[in-house]
Amino acid sequence: MIKELRVWASMIATDVASPFFTPIKLTLVVSVFVSAPMILYQVWDFIAPALYQHERRLLIVPLLFSSSLLFYLGVAFAYFIVFPLAFSFFAKTAPVGVMIATDINNYIDFVMALFMALGIAFEVPVAITLLCWSGVTSPEDLKKKQPYMLVGAFVVGMLLTPPDVFSQTLLAIPI
Repeated sequence: MIKELRVWASMIATDVASPFFTPIKLTLVVSVFVSAPMILYQVWDFIAPALYQHERRLLIVPLLFSSSLLFYLGVAFAYFIVFPLAFSFFAKTAPVGVMIATDINNYIDFVMALFMALGIAFEVPVAITLLCWSGVTSPEDLKKKQPYMLVGAFVVGMLLTPPDVFSQTLLAIPI
């Protein structure tokens, strides 16, 4: 595992401006991740005037807390579970004699896309709870549609992850 991580640690910059813009892009994305609770609060502050007073009091604290917690759990899941499996898979599938030298810009794009995908995937319980509270669906309807939702989760996992079945399954499980 350590040998595989060392292989991924050797990166190159194929674009002239890549060494300059990559840290800026990384800083921007990390700032969005860190400020996610405040962004969610601002979204809530925008939606709240359209709700009745009892709806506002009911939803604000659990919604903000659970949304933030689930988003960060999704990012931690990507970092500690999905990335080691995905990087190990890609390192093992390289043909013999091929040195893996990842472009730093593509690497950051890949990592941030998976962070965002799994962070959002972990928000599914909050979305389902909101749909049930608002009356769009009910738990009985969700039970009836469970097989379709399972297939849909795997399709979303297939579209958002690298082309291996392990990453697809690891994204479909939280969904």
